[in-house]
Amino acid sequence: MKLDRLLARHQHMGRSAAHRVLAQGRVSVDGTVTRDSHYEVSRFASVVLDGIELQHGTRLIYLMLHKPVGWLSATKDAQHPTVTDLIDDPDKESLHLAGRLDRSTSGLVLLTNDGRWSKRVMDAEHRVPKVYRVQTQEPIRVEDVEAFARGFHFHTEDIITLPAKLEIIGEREALLTLHEGRYHQVKRMFHRVQNRVIALHRESVGDLSLGDLAPGQWRALTTAEVAGFAATGCD
Repeated sequence: MKLDRLLARHQHMGRSAAHRVLAQGRVSVDGTVTRDSHYEVSRFASVVLDGIELQHGTRLIYLMLHKPVGWLSATKDAQHPTVTDLIDDPDKESLHLAGRLDRSTSGLVLLTNDGRWSKRVMDAEHRVPKVYRVQTQEPIRVEDVEAFARGFHFHTEDIITLPAKLEIIGEREALLTLHEGRYHQVKRMFHRVQNRVIALHRESVGDLSLGDLAPGQWRALTTAEVAGFAATGCD
């Protein structure tokens, strides 16, 4: 929302009056005097007029969690436990997931209340790498590496998956790096090479990895970790 509109809404003043108080230097945003009436103010910003706080500013939250198998990547569910049930934070109701995992998949999940930040994490255009440890029913073939690198045509969405890196680390185990997050993508890709995923674990997203977080544990991201994905503090 533009700053003059926020002032007009909170103070029941016209836009002209809002422009005057701004020009007089009576308004600050996050502690800095702001005279620009077109300044975009997110819900996370603190706005003060003549020493009175008009908008407190929503607390920014960025968390990582080690999702156990059997828990839903959701904020609410009537039948199954969700990842937010594992989080002890007074503002957890404001969170959404930056990329989901299937109920049968374990690993790194990111949660935030910053919509623009999560969009940057999830959107394929930003090419954020996501690494999965995959266990399969059948042996993984050397020629599968090239097939994953070429991409697969998904008929339902009529798209070709982005090139993916498949690193074979055992007869039936591999590390798979994706730069997008299609519906059941890993399982569908292995189905194309006549194999079946029997266990799936997300090890990292971008530069973030689980480290020593045990299944069910969570922690807040550091300022540097959040900045690694940029686009923070916006709706």
